[in-house]
Amino acid sequence: MRTLLALVLALSVVPSALASEQRPTQAELEGELVCPTCKTTLDQSNAPIATRMKQFVRSRIAAGDTKSEIKEQLVAQFGKGVLAAPEQKGFDLIAWVLPIVGLLAGAGVLTMLAWRWTRRPEDDLPLLE
Repeated sequence: MRTLLALVLALSVVPSALASEQRPTQAELEGELVCPTCKTTLDQSNAPIATRMKQFVRSRIAAGDTKSEIKEQLVAQFGKGVLAAPEQKGFDLIAWVLPIVGLLAGAGVLTMLAWRWTRRPEDDLPLLE
């Protein structure tokens, strides 16, 4: 039952992700791109280059470019540092995997410690006489 529910939820997300790729919004892209001078996302920056990047994004959306095409053009001009999130491939994949591994390891350590703290050795039990 849980597997079916997870599958339905996963499939319901796919169409919206595809729609986002084909018809991105200005606000969506401004949250995913970084100003090269102040190192904040475009939606938080008022730097002159950020203003020009916002205008570029607006014009490319109006021209019908996809989200990937717009990002590729900006990466070609400013480098990968313009992306707010690292790519999910190659060496940049470590930035996505490492926090998850750390959380799982921490949860494992806490589980082990909790189990040990709740167990009492037989020697420590009081003797009933």
